Amino acid sequence: MAQSVIHIKQLEKKFGNFQALRNISFDVNPGEVFGFIGPNGSGKSTTIRILLGILKANGGSATIFGKDVWQQAVQIHERIAYVPGDVYLWPNLTGGEIIDFLLKLNHQHHSARTDELIKAFELDPRKKARTYSKGNRQKVALIAALSTEAELYIFDEPTSGLDPLMEELFQSHVLELKKQGKSVLLSSHILSEVERMCDRIGIVRAGEIVETGTLNEMRQLTRTQITVQTQHSLDPVKILAGIHGFTPIPETLNKATFAVDTSELNHVMVVLAQQGIEALQSMPPTLEDLFMRYYDHAEGDDSHEAK
Repeated sequence: MAQSVIHIKQLEKKFGNFQALRNISFDVNPGEVFGFIGPNGSGKSTTIRILLGILKANGGSATIFGKDVWQQAVQIHERIAYVPGDVYLWPNLTGGEIIDFLLKLNHQHHSARTDELIKAFELDPRKKARTYSKGNRQKVALIAALSTEAELYIFDEPTSGLDPLMEELFQSHVLELKKQGKSVLLSSHILSEVERMCDRIGIVRAGEIVETGTLNEMRQLTRTQITVQTQHSLDPVKILAGIHGFTPIPETLNKATFAVDTSELNHVMVVLAQQGIEALQSMPPTLEDLFMRYYDHAEGDDSHEAK
């Protein structure tokens, strides 16, 4: 099996008495888009700053390309591209000058691809950075990163400030990187973004990984929402294992809504068929269902230091 591009094991980070990260462990494999998801304050950016060698961990280990992220940061940076969620630029330089400077820092050059990206992202590279909106500052960093020939791309809330069309454009470029066999670590709290692009995801809450796996594996842990009307009583259905939130619809006979555990869905459908299905609507489980499972009772328990 190929060596992981990113390997994190039991990573810990404290800010004074505040425990920002607790036993964070995950891998990013070659040619994989890994979604690192959680709300602001959950520990995503702290983890990424450790990966970039900006912060030093208090415990555990982290490597990129098999190299220690703190001891060998310079060698690692020669092979990666990075976009933060809050981009700060030199105010008196133009967008084009900054893009070229960022490329040179990575020993790269302005290319035809750079021009294509500038046009696609609708950026005016002649304007001074001080005149740019947050979205345009974000575009400068994205254009520089996507122009870079790297082995690993790290995006930390990269579409912050972008409009939906630009978000979609970014997603298409990430999917293209994936086709090229590049590895991507995508930190995000936008679930639709993650669902579209990522092969596997890790959910982080209060500085801890609470679940990792493929999207299909994750969906097995969620529930399908059913609305059904039958010829006969739904009483045999509401007592089945795996049924949650059974709610009759009073104005219609033998009609109800409920959620079903994925593992019990087949058996529930058999029993529904026995009751004579007249109408049925199902909503498949989404990543948001799983995400909210961990955050319904945990919102707001993090500090800004663990962003």
